[in-house]
Amino acid sequence: MPHLSHATGISAQIGFQTYLARVYHYMAGGLAVSGASAFLGAREPLLHWLYTITPKGASLSFLGWVVMLAPLVMIFVLNSALSSLNTRRAQLCFWTFSVLMGLSLSNIFLVYTGASIFKAFCIAALTFYGASLFGKKTQRDLTSMGSFLRMGLIGLIIAMVVNLFMHSSQIEWAVSVIGVGVFTGLAAFDTQRLRLIYSQADTTEVAEAKSISGALALYLDFINLFLMLLHFFMGDQRK
Repeated sequence: MPHLSHATGISAQIGFQTYLARVYHYMAGGLAVSGASAFLGAREPLLHWLYTITPKGASLSFLGWVVMLAPLVMIFVLNSALSSLNTRRAQLCFWTFSVLMGLSLSNIFLVYTGASIFKAFCIAALTFYGASLFGKKTQRDLTSMGSFLRMGLIGLIIAMVVNLFMHSSQIEWAVSVIGVGVFTGLAAFDTQRLRLIYSQADTTEVAEAKSISGALALYLDFINLFLMLLHFFMGDQRK
């Protein structure tokens, strides 16, 4: 019996590692698609479809606003597909969401230099890796921390909305600092949650749905962490 239990434990560990690798593959693929879409969105002819360019700067066109809001809609569609275990539709929604998210972020190539974007991405990648590794390895239950971080996220959203009218650089700086902490913590929390929701007995459809759901959560943690870090390179904006 001890030998059987040990073998079962090894099998479960291998299964979890395979599941986790699939989550990271989806996440990495989504980031690659978004990066390519963002780069193309800042180039001709997409640039003039998404933005109205004037001597005073660039503003979103009607199509640009549609693309900007589309990722929010796609998240609801994706969650619906995941709830119904329609994995093919969920996959299509995930990749469509990644494209639209990238296009909605294409303005960073108009605002920041390539060097600033690269530095922010590298810092975000290292920070995310450390946080995700901590969430994977720690034996500490991060559930209470996750609840606290979600409240902090709500506070961040409120502060960002308020600052749309106040245009305060101090508030923007504070939001960026707090945001880095919140999304770093969420990366650890969401990684640990992957371990909690994994089950060796899952069917293929359930396992695939969990992989896409986990990848979406980590993708959003990384993108938001990257954007918060990018704010620290305001001095390196394009002139």
